[in-house]
Amino acid sequence: MSIHFEVIRTMPVSKEKAYRALLDLDTAKNWMQGLVRMERLDEGPMEVGSEWKETRKVFGKEASEHFEVVELNEPDKIVLRCDGTKGTTGQGEYVYTYLITSSGNHTEVTLKGEIKGLTGLAKVFGKMMAGTFKKACAKDLDALKNYLENNM
Repeated sequence: MSIHFEVIRTMPVSKEKAYRALLDLDTAKNWMQGLVRMERLDEGPMEVGSEWKETRKVFGKEASEHFEVVELNEPDKIVLRCDGTKGTTGQGEYVYTYLITSSGNHTEVTLKGEIKGLTGLAKVFGKMMAGTFKKACAKDLDALKNYLENNM
């Protein structure tokens, strides 16, 4: 059973700029809330198969998760996969699909999240977890929007 959520934000930048910002791990420290560090697990440009470990402070403790780029369709789509078994979560698979469209001089970023593979209590409380993940993703997109507005 998969759990789904969606967050949509409109940003006053080009599709290309929004696309690049979502993949720029070096500047994430300027906008991503609670970020402690990003560790690239490979080298070179961001491409399908690129991986990194993202560590954030959550509820006063550091939590790390392992991300992989699953699909890139510049500048329209980014799909990221978080393997919960390799991180603090310890279970599940989290897929984040960013769909990027433009209208005039604004860009709409739609984040479609999917959580699957939960077990035990996490499975029972999965729907509540979806709300927590949705709020966290909304805060990230709001922070990215503010960053892009102030650094165009």
